[in-house]
Amino acid sequence: MVVSALPDPALTLDATGVVIHHNAAVAALFPRVRVGQPISNVTRSPELLAAVEQARGAEGITVVELQDRVPVQRRVSAIMAALALEDRAEGGPALLVTFRDITDQEKLAQMRADFIAHASHELRTPLASLRGFVETLQGPARDDPAARERFLAIMAAQAARMTRLIDDMLSLSRIEMHVHVPPRGIVDLNEVVGFVAQALEPVVRSAGIALEIERMPAPARVRGDREELVQVFQNLVQNAVKYGRGGGQVQVRIAREPATGRGGLHRLSVAVQDDGQGIPAEHLPRLTERFYRVSVPVSREKGGTGLGLAIVKNIVNRHRGELKIASTVGVGSTFTVLLDELPG
Repeated sequence: MVVSALPDPALTLDATGVVIHHNAAVAALFPRVRVGQPISNVTRSPELLAAVEQARGAEGITVVELQDRVPVQRRVSAIMAALALEDRAEGGPALLVTFRDITDQEKLAQMRADFIAHASHELRTPLASLRGFVETLQGPARDDPAARERFLAIMAAQAARMTRLIDDMLSLSRIEMHVHVPPRGIVDLNEVVGFVAQALEPVVRSAGIALEIERMPAPARVRGDREELVQVFQNLVQNAVKYGRGGGQVQVRIAREPATGRGGLHRLSVAVQDDGQGIPAEHLPRLTERFYRVSVPVSREKGGTGLGLAIVKNIVNRHRGELKIASTVGVGSTFTVLLDELPG
């Protein structure tokens, strides 16, 4: 039957509302569906039952949106079409009902709206500051050299902040476009971490931080994009330096994890640990959300955009890896990236 070939969940009902046929995909939405059952035994949704009743006596298409909260929150669009079949036998198909899960579509739309709102807010503050200083320099401070120098320094800092924010937004957008495409290159994590440590040496030295690198004695090879992995560990080490204890220590350890059940493959871990103030437990699940900050004033003071860990998470997802975050208030935080090791 044609219903079985439809990619979306679908079923047909007779004129009395009894299920005549359904495809396999329907069972994921309605586990209780059975041929020969009334639709009222399949679902208790009053919206769907009312729409079925309306569609059986109508021509054309009827659409209704359903919302389930058990076992998880989900939104489904149900599309009903009366079947105008000539010489239809009694008990034959009278109504075609197809379903489309729009939960992810709505979540994506909400994420886009939130992203635009957050980005607009983040850009509005430095822009308002720049406009204020420009007006001051054009007016009261026009002939005040000391004020001019002070305001120009603040304006330069605000412009740099906007540049960092735009760069991070563009970077995140590029990564999200390719997150479904796994990388094909081969990368040695020993080399990547060593490169990051060398590149950040001036930043680490100026912060008075002791950076310790513990490499693997053998090559630590993974399938990956070198530039993206450099970005991951650069972000994590920079965060450890920014939010670690002044004059403290940051450790980066590369290690081989025990084999998992996935074909007996080992995973390689890169753990970046600081000895800073730590992060309260209630913040940990949301750290990789766009623009989420534990403390907005502290983050802005240290030049953060609120996108660094979102970028890290998306890159790790593209590499089919895992990001683990552990933190103890007053002790410090550890960010660990786990990637599949290449055999041989």
